[in-house]
Amino acid sequence: MLQSSDNSFNQKPGSPALNSNPYNPVKTVTAPVDQATIGRTLVIKGEISGSEALYIDGRVEGKITMPESRVTIGRNGKVDASIQAREVVIMGKVNGNIECSDRVDIRSEGAVNGDISTVRISVEDGAALKGGIQVRSEGKQNAQPQAQKPAEAPKALAATASA
Repeated sequence: MLQSSDNSFNQKPGSPALNSNPYNPVKTVTAPVDQATIGRTLVIKGEISGSEALYIDGRVEGKITMPESRVTIGRNGKVDASIQAREVVIMGKVNGNIECSDRVDIRSEGAVNGDISTVRISVEDGAALKGGIQVRSEGKQNAQPQAQKPAEAPKALAATASA
């Protein structure tokens, strides 16, 4: 009789399965994305700060400071706080000022009541926005050399005009 080289029939119930095909690697568990989540039933009053992404589906009152991260307010999220982050995505409700170093994205079901200061902003149809918007240049470092260049240009023109 032919015997199968597959040992799966002779395995004990508690032993791990062997990979019978050497060309298909065994799937490994990957590390989860570094994101903190504030669930739907949680209420936080105070200051939140950190360096990982934050997803808010509950209620937050106070101050959120995540200068190098993304803050996402989920559809059930309600935030009565000032937000400072690299990127802010709003699908819920925000009452407070937002200061963003990269971009603010207000989705169609999102609502903001407060001032926004950012480099880039996106507001979808259906979103509610009440407050001021300040869109600034990419960075202060880029603005300073541009301010110096126009001052140097007239000197160069004056020198060529007199020659």
